[in-house]
Amino acid sequence: MSRFERPETAPARPAQVWRDFGALYAANGFIGFIFAATGPVAIVLSVGSRGGLSEAELASWLFGSFFVNGLLSIVYCWAWRQPLVFFWTIPGTVLVGPALEHLRFAEVVGAFVLTGVLMTALAFTGWIKRLMQAVPMPVVMGMVAGVFLRFGIDLVRALHETPAISSPMVLAFLAASVWPALGRRVPPVIAALLAGALAVWAGDSSGLSLADAFVLAHPVLQTPQWSAQAALELVLPLAITVLVVQNGQGYAVLEAAGHRAPVNAVTLGCGLWSSLTALVGTASTCLTGPTNALISSSGERHRHYTAGLFVGALSLVFGLFAPGFTRLMLAAPAAFVATLAGLAMLKVLQTAFQISFRDRFSLGALVAFVVTVANQPIAGIGAPFWGMVFGFAVAWLLERQDFAPPAR
Repeated sequence: MSRFERPETAPARPAQVWRDFGALYAANGFIGFIFAATGPVAIVLSVGSRGGLSEAELASWLFGSFFVNGLLSIVYCWAWRQPLVFFWTIPGTVLVGPALEHLRFAEVVGAFVLTGVLMTALAFTGWIKRLMQAVPMPVVMGMVAGVFLRFGIDLVRALHETPAISSPMVLAFLAASVWPALGRRVPPVIAALLAGALAVWAGDSSGLSLADAFVLAHPVLQTPQWSAQAALELVLPLAITVLVVQNGQGYAVLEAAGHRAPVNAVTLGCGLWSSLTALVGTASTCLTGPTNALISSSGERHRHYTAGLFVGALSLVFGLFAPGFTRLMLAAPAAFVATLAGLAMLKVLQTAFQISFRDRFSLGALVAFVVTVANQPIAGIGAPFWGMVFGFAVAWLLERQDFAPPAR
């Protein structure tokens, strides 16, 4: 247990939390929460709907994503007095999409549980930092870019096929991106959401009202099915996306804001909670990058944790009413979800390309990208796994010089 970092100060008492909280931290927390509850939720619904999941299973996935992970966020923010908010892995969610085309959901859930067990074991070894350094990030991000590409393509198709809904969303997104004063008040993805909601309401195509959102959660408990094929295809890629891609991003944004995240303790939390949230059908838990960046973007550093606590509290509420929100989103035209998911993924896709082809391991990253985009399973195992395997092999054979530490 000595491997796990302990908080430098005692957890804050309720009176101290109230003194540290304020309008600025409430605003930052609300924006961070809204970011997580818009584009990323659209990605879950898009992936799950394509994979044949029912409305109840999708609502259960969101219950685990928000309510269960919200509990973990509150505990960590309170104990470490840092903005340590946990949600679910977006790259991992997208990885699940191709797997659902040939695997049963119970097998995918089994892979979620095994991923949690693997991460828990790695937390006890203390090897996480070395693992993050050993895995060539460009190769991983090449695979991620290949998986994410279809969201950009779906955005273009939605603009072509349903311009009445998609065009206002894109214009609102651009307006909030071009004018910083507007973007600070209404983040671009939220602006797109509002514009899309107005367009859908004007078309009156859903037949649902806001009252339909107030439906309490009834989580669907999943029985994991152990499958060697699912384990080979998903466990290692999921663990890498959580520990290297998502958590690595989270550590970076927190360090930039002056926080020192407890790496091993965070890994332990991700591992244990991933096995728990899997039982309601939720993808692996991770330390979120964007939301933690938003809640630590301004204000006094020692008070940032209160914004994290606020995000956790909002997540509990959202999770409790996940069925209603799921119903509203699914009732909206497909173009609404496709456009919102595509806009939410643009920056992530851009970052994936930049990291993949910036300098080192660019050939291995290209191979990982091409193999993943081809989407041809081998031996029943999906393309993202083989993209990483072949990308790493090419990098090892033809880019050996890039494995040497960069000159300082």
